[in-house]
Formats: sequence, structure tokens, C-alpha cells
Amino acid sequence: MQRVFSEDTPWHVAWLQKVLPQVSDVAAHHAERTIFTRFVPPQDANLMRGAWRHYYEKWWMMTGRHLPGEMVDLVPELAQFVPPAMVFDKSVYSPWTSGALQQHLATQSVSHLVISGGETDVCVLSTVLTAVDLGYYVTVLTDAVCSCADTTHDSALALFGERFSAHVELKTTERFLQQGFA
Repeated sequence: MQRVFSEDTPWHVAWLQKVLPQVSDVAAHHAERTIFTRFVPPQDANLMRGAWRHYYEKWWMMTGRHLPGEMVDLVPELAQFVPPAMVFDKSVYSPWTSGALQQHLATQSVSHLVISGGETDVCVLSTVLTAVDLGYYVTVLTDAVCSCADTTHDSALALFGERFSAHVELKTTERFLQQGFA
């Protein structure tokens, strides 16, 4: 839910504007418990290793050397919730690799995560699967996640709801705001 995905860039996600009202509603109701993660590209592809170096060689125009720094900012509709909402930066799809998010959640005794954002079949998928491995109960808000590709978005939601139904619950934003974790 960053400017780099909402504005006219090679990584533009057209659906972002469609799900933004739902993401904003959740953040407005639970700002003090909201955590945003930001995908922050490296300054240069050479700063990454292995496949990530190759990825940023392909997407060289999206590295910090070429991308204005403010493009990694949250969209303004969500930035207004920080603080009290928190922001964790990540350099890969998963927000878990640095350990900072897990450490923060452990200090807060969090056991259940509600996931929204983009992209369903990339960062959301990575976030959810590792959260499951870490033992969290996960709720994915079906109308508050988005992707560039309808087919893989639908497949990811089906995967969560069918293969991971013991760990992942699918809900609409309205239902979550009415019922909470019940």
C-alpha cells in the first residue's frame, strides 16, 4: 500500500485503489494495533545477493538510484495513521526475514494477525505462509487484498481457504469489523 504501487510506475497495481477504502477502515478502527510493512528496494542491484540481485538487474529502474525516495512511502490515506500505527521496512517479499516484526509481535503477545494489502500472490502470500509456520492464527481480508493478476489472486485466496483452512480464515472487512476475531 505504497506510492510505488499506487502511482504510475512499472509496479503499478490498479486494484490498490479498489481495496484502499477497506484497508483504511481497518487501520482507522485499529490504528494502535496496525503494522504497515514497506517494500524498500536497494539503492543498487549489487547490494542484493543471488536471485534478488538478478531481480533488481531486471527492475533496475525501481532501485533507489533511479526511484525517488518518497515512492516507498505509504499512500497518504494510510500514512495518516502513523503513529500510532507502526511501519516495518523489508527488502524482500516477506516481512519476517529480519526478525524485527516477529520480535515486536512477541513482546506484544500477539497470536492472531489480520492481513490486508498487496499483492495477494506475492507479498501477502509470503507473509501468510510464514505467519502460519510461526504459529499465528491468520485472517485474510478478502476485499482488502489485491494483485496485478486476477487469476493468481483468486488462486492465492483459494489456497488460503482450502489448503490452509486450519490456520487461515477468510473474511470480508465488514465482517471482521463487526465480529472481530470471533
